[in-house]
Amino acid sequence: MRLLRTGVAILTEKGFSAVGIEEILESAGIPKGSFYHYFGSKDAFGLELIDAYADYFARKLDRWFDNPGRAPLDRLRDFIADARAGMARYRYRRGCLVGNLGQEMGVLPEQFRKRLAAVFRDWEARTSRCLRSAQEAGEIPKSSDCERLAQFFWTGWEGAVLRAKLERRPDALDVFAEGFFAMIQGEK
Repeated sequence: MRLLRTGVAILTEKGFSAVGIEEILESAGIPKGSFYHYFGSKDAFGLELIDAYADYFARKLDRWFDNPGRAPLDRLRDFIADARAGMARYRYRRGCLVGNLGQEMGVLPEQFRKRLAAVFRDWEARTSRCLRSAQEAGEIPKSSDCERLAQFFWTGWEGAVLRAKLERRPDALDVFAEGFFAMIQGEK
């Protein structure tokens, strides 16, 4: 749906509380009455945006992390390179919808918290599976706690995305990625 795509595009650049429905509707070319036909409120729209972004991003992670033609750590590197290129395409003005909303939790409805936390847990589970494949391939030590490493990855990655957006350059993405791979491979 065009309204959801437009909402995601705008909210990856701006915050939920900083954007009015009118701006999204105008950008999507949709009349206000149509919005309320599909969504009872801006909050309901926000929850739908989270779900739509989560579905899109899960497919993206699966495309990278489940690629049998690449070594497991290369799959993770490929995801990072794709994300970096995506941010560059928008001159580092867009970040991650889930990360952006997480930063606004103080002013967002409480129901957003559970939805956002579930999305992060899903991403961590997908990343952990990729890291377990790296263990099985001998790329990282058998003693590595893949669940904790996946949690660490997303905590650090979201911070790097925020900083890249803030500084409008990729340095933070590169520093985090280099440090993460050095850490997990240095344990061998």
